[in-house]
Amino acid sequence: MPIGAVCGTSSGALVGALWAAGHDSEAIVALVAGLAPWRLLRPHLLPWQGLFAMSALQRFLRVHLPSDFASLRTPLAVGVVDAARRFQLLTTGDLPSAVAASCAMPYVFVPIQRAGLALADGGTSDRVGLAAWRDWRPQRQALVHQVLRTAGKDVVHDRTGTWWVQTPRSGASFLSLGDVQGQVNEADALAEPVVATVRASLH
Repeated sequence: MPIGAVCGTSSGALVGALWAAGHDSEAIVALVAGLAPWRLLRPHLLPWQGLFAMSALQRFLRVHLPSDFASLRTPLAVGVVDAARRFQLLTTGDLPSAVAASCAMPYVFVPIQRAGLALADGGTSDRVGLAAWRDWRPQRQALVHQVLRTAGKDVVHDRTGTWWVQTPRSGASFLSLGDVQGQVNEADALAEPVVATVRASLH
Protein backbone atom coordinates (compact mmCIF):
# COMPACT_ATOMS: atom_id res chain seq x y z
CA MET A 1 0.00 0.00 0.00
CA PRO A 2 1.68 3.25 -1.09
CA ILE A 3 2.21 5.91 1.58
CA GLY A 4 2.26 9.44 0.23
CA ALA A 5 3.34 11.26 3.39
CA VAL A 6 3.75 10.87 7.15
CA CYS A 7 2.67 13.20 9.95
CA GLY A 8 3.35 12.80 13.66
CA THR A 9 3.69 14.52 17.00
CA SER A 10 5.98 13.63 19.90
CA SER A 11 6.96 9.94 19.69
CA GLY A 12 4.99 9.77 16.43
CA ALA A 13 7.31 12.43 15.00
CA LEU A 14 10.36 10.43 16.10
CA VAL A 15 9.19 7.13 14.63
CA GLY A 16 7.74 8.80 11.54
CA ALA A 17 11.02 10.60 10.85
CA LEU A 18 13.04 7.39 11.18
CA TRP A 19 10.68 5.63 8.75
CA ALA A 20 10.64 8.53 6.28
CA ALA A 21 14.45 8.50 6.39
CA GLY A 22 14.46 4.91 5.14
CA HIS A 23 14.81 2.82 8.31
CA ASP A 24 12.64 -0.29 8.13
CA SER A 25 10.30 -1.29 10.94
CA GLU A 26 12.73 -3.78 12.50
CA ALA A 27 15.52 -1.21 12.57
CA ILE A 28 13.19 1.36 14.15
CA VAL A 29 12.12 -1.09 16.86
CA ALA A 30 15.77 -1.84 17.60
CA LEU A 31 16.69 1.86 17.79
CA VAL A 32 13.74 2.78 19.98
CA ALA A 33 14.11 -0.27 22.23
CA GLY A 34 17.74 0.68 22.75
CA LEU A 35 16.85 4.15 24.00
CA ALA A 36 17.14 4.48 27.76
CA PRO A 37 15.20 7.72 28.33
CA TRP A 38 17.10 8.62 31.51
CA ARG A 39 20.37 8.55 29.55
CA LEU A 40 19.05 11.36 27.33
CA LEU A 41 18.19 13.63 30.25
CA ARG A 42 20.48 16.60 30.84
CA PRO A 43 19.51 19.00 33.65
CA HIS A 44 19.03 22.52 32.37
CA LEU A 45 20.71 25.47 34.07
CA LEU A 46 17.50 27.52 33.83
CA PRO A 47 14.87 25.07 35.13
CA TRP A 48 12.03 27.59 34.85
CA GLN A 49 12.41 27.17 31.06
CA GLY A 50 12.29 23.38 31.39
CA LEU A 51 13.87 20.84 33.70
CA PHE A 52 15.91 19.08 31.02
CA ALA A 53 17.75 20.07 27.84
CA MET A 54 17.18 18.26 24.53
CA SER A 55 20.86 18.25 23.49
CA ALA A 56 21.39 14.49 23.98
CA LEU A 57 18.28 13.62 21.98
CA GLN A 58 19.35 15.95 19.18
CA ARG A 59 22.76 14.23 19.03
CA PHE A 60 21.00 10.86 18.71
CA LEU A 61 18.75 12.24 15.96
CA ARG A 62 21.69 13.70 14.02
CA VAL A 63 23.27 10.25 13.90
CA HIS A 64 20.16 8.49 12.60
CA LEU A 65 18.39 11.15 10.52
CA PRO A 66 19.40 13.32 7.57
CA SER A 67 20.02 16.95 8.37
CA ASP A 68 17.11 18.31 6.34
CA PHE A 69 13.50 17.41 5.52
CA ALA A 70 14.38 17.61 1.83
CA SER A 71 16.63 14.54 2.13
CA LEU A 72 13.84 12.25 3.35
CA ARG A 73 12.49 9.48 1.13
CA THR A 74 8.89 10.32 2.04
CA PRO A 75 7.39 13.77 2.82
CA LEU A 76 7.14 14.33 6.58
CA ALA A 77 5.40 16.82 8.85
CA VAL A 78 5.94 17.07 12.60
CA GLY A 79 3.52 18.78 14.97
CA VAL A 80 4.75 21.52 17.29
CA VAL A 81 3.33 24.43 19.26
CA ASP A 82 4.77 27.90 19.77
CA ALA A 83 4.86 29.79 23.07
CA ALA A 84 1.17 30.69 22.66
CA ARG A 85 0.30 26.98 22.19
CA ARG A 86 -0.60 27.50 18.53
CA PHE A 87 -0.30 24.23 16.63
CA GLN A 88 1.66 24.06 13.39
CA LEU A 89 3.36 21.49 11.20
CA LEU A 90 7.06 21.73 10.35
CA THR A 91 7.85 20.35 6.90
CA THR A 92 11.09 22.06 5.86
CA GLY A 93 14.50 22.97 7.24
CA ASP A 94 16.61 21.30 9.89
CA LEU A 95 15.10 17.90 10.63
CA PRO A 96 16.66 16.81 13.95
CA SER A 97 15.73 20.06 15.70
CA ALA A 98 12.16 19.82 14.37
CA VAL A 99 11.73 16.28 15.70
CA ALA A 100 13.28 17.26 19.03
CA ALA A 101 10.86 20.19 19.28
CA SER A 102 7.92 17.86 18.69
CA CYS A 103 9.17 15.68 21.59
CA ALA A 104 9.78 18.61 23.98
CA MET A 105 7.02 18.28 26.60
CA PRO A 106 6.43 21.76 28.06
CA TYR A 107 7.91 22.38 31.54
CA VAL A 108 9.75 19.06 31.39
CA PHE A 109 12.01 19.92 28.43
CA VAL A 110 13.39 23.23 27.24
CA PRO A 111 11.67 24.36 24.00
CA ILE A 112 13.68 24.21 20.79
CA GLN A 113 14.52 27.51 19.11
CA ARG A 114 13.79 27.66 15.38
CA ALA A 115 13.54 30.87 13.34
CA GLY A 116 13.17 32.91 16.50
CA LEU A 117 10.33 30.79 17.89
CA ALA A 118 10.37 28.58 20.98
CA LEU A 119 8.74 25.33 19.83
CA ALA A 120 7.51 22.38 21.87
CA ASP A 121 5.43 19.19 21.70
CA GLY A 122 2.46 19.71 19.37
CA GLY A 123 0.46 17.08 21.22
CA THR A 124 -0.19 19.56 24.00
CA SER A 125 -2.52 21.38 21.59
CA ASP A 126 -3.65 18.54 19.29
CA ARG A 127 -2.33 14.99 19.59
CA VAL A 128 -3.47 14.06 16.07
CA GLY A 129 -3.18 17.30 14.11
CA LEU A 130 -5.68 16.15 11.49
CA ALA A 131 -6.85 19.66 10.53
CA ALA A 132 -3.26 20.78 9.93
CA TRP A 133 -2.64 17.57 7.95
CA ARG A 134 -5.58 18.38 5.69
CA ASP A 135 -4.19 21.87 5.08
CA TRP A 136 -0.84 20.32 4.16
CA ARG A 137 -2.19 17.38 2.12
CA PRO A 138 -5.62 18.55 0.91
CA GLN A 139 -8.09 15.96 -0.35
CA ARG A 140 -5.87 13.08 0.78
CA GLN A 141 -7.10 10.12 2.79
CA ALA A 142 -5.33 9.31 6.04
CA LEU A 143 -4.69 6.35 8.31
CA VAL A 144 -4.51 7.74 11.86
CA HIS A 145 -2.78 6.02 14.79
CA GLN A 146 -3.84 7.30 18.20
CA VAL A 147 -2.50 6.02 21.51
CA LEU A 148 -5.09 5.80 24.29
CA ARG A 149 -4.82 7.59 26.72
CA THR A 150 -1.62 9.61 27.03
CA ALA A 151 -0.54 13.15 27.82
CA GLY A 152 -1.73 15.85 25.48
CA LYS A 153 -4.99 17.18 24.13
CA ASP A 154 -7.54 15.16 22.19
CA VAL A 155 -9.37 17.32 19.64
CA VAL A 156 -12.63 16.23 18.05
CA HIS A 157 -12.02 15.97 14.30
CA ASP A 158 -14.21 15.30 11.30
CA ARG A 159 -13.16 11.74 10.46
CA THR A 160 -14.37 11.81 6.86
CA GLY A 161 -11.81 10.13 4.62
CA THR A 162 -9.83 8.66 7.52
CA TRP A 163 -9.29 5.28 9.14
CA TRP A 164 -8.28 5.04 12.79
CA VAL A 165 -6.14 2.59 14.74
CA GLN A 166 -6.29 3.11 18.49
CA THR A 167 -3.78 1.32 20.71
CA PRO A 168 -3.46 1.17 24.52
CA ARG A 169 -1.19 3.46 26.47
CA SER A 170 2.40 2.19 26.32
CA GLY A 171 3.36 2.65 29.97
CA ALA A 172 6.70 4.18 28.97
CA SER A 173 8.45 6.36 31.53
CA PHE A 174 11.70 8.26 31.97
CA LEU A 175 13.22 5.07 33.38
CA SER A 176 12.13 2.64 30.67
CA LEU A 177 10.19 2.41 27.42
CA GLY A 178 8.88 -0.96 28.56
CA ASP A 179 8.34 -3.93 26.25
CA VAL A 180 8.73 -2.15 22.91
CA GLN A 181 8.44 -5.31 20.81
CA GLY A 182 5.33 -6.35 22.73
CA GLN A 183 3.78 -2.94 22.10
CA VAL A 184 4.60 -3.26 18.39
CA ASN A 185 3.05 -6.71 18.21
CA GLU A 186 -0.10 -5.46 19.90
CA ALA A 187 -0.32 -2.46 17.56
CA ASP A 188 0.19 -4.73 14.53
CA ALA A 189 -2.69 -6.97 15.62
CA LEU A 190 -5.00 -3.99 16.12
CA ALA A 191 -3.95 -2.34 12.87
CA GLU A 192 -4.23 -5.42 10.64
CA PRO A 193 -8.02 -5.36 10.09
CA VAL A 194 -8.01 -1.60 9.58
CA VAL A 195 -5.19 -1.77 7.03
CA ALA A 196 -7.03 -4.60 5.25
CA THR A 197 -10.09 -2.33 4.98
CA VAL A 198 -7.95 0.49 3.59
CA ARG A 199 -6.39 -1.81 1.00
CA ALA A 200 -9.81 -3.09 -0.07
CA SER A 201 -11.11 0.48 -0.47
CA LEU A 202 -8.23 1.36 -2.80
CA HIS A 203 -9.02 -1.41 -5.29
